[in-house]
Amino acid sequence: MTDSSGPDLIGSERDVLINYLNKMRDAVVRTSEGLTEEQQRAPGVPSGTNLLGTIQHLTMVEAHWFRMVFLGEDIGAELGDEYTMEVPADVTREQAVAAYRAECARSDEIIRACPDLSTLAKAENPGEPGLDALRLIAAHMIEETARHAGQCDILREMIDGTTDD
Repeated sequence: MTDSSGPDLIGSERDVLINYLNKMRDAVVRTSEGLTEEQQRAPGVPSGTNLLGTIQHLTMVEAHWFRMVFLGEDIGAELGDEYTMEVPADVTREQAVAAYRAECARSDEIIRACPDLSTLAKAENPGEPGLDALRLIAAHMIEETARHAGQCDILREMIDGTTDD
């Protein structure tokens, strides 16, 4: 018997995609819990990747794929240089996480509101020919977020030895 109070992980592709995307989003946020602002901003590798920067980066990736590509919204100015791992000094973890959670909620609304996951995006992803279906965008975001969640796990372990078992 399935639990009817939660997502339908048997019969609903939409619920499965959103469920796994949210699991990965939560994993990314969890890695920065309980650390100082300095620890969250500290680059763990030569490329500058850091925990707080990854949250900021993923916020913009969500906006890019779901709002700019799928909905065709003109959000170029909003995205700016926020794809970087460099978080402005006046942005706290709480602010970065709140912005990420809000963008993720918007993305989930977009997925839920679309009647058919085969619906094509209104805009091409810059540099790629053709329009992507919402199904592909959601699957890509699971992949993208999971890759960054793994990086964050390693960064956190390097900071204080904490692992997410």
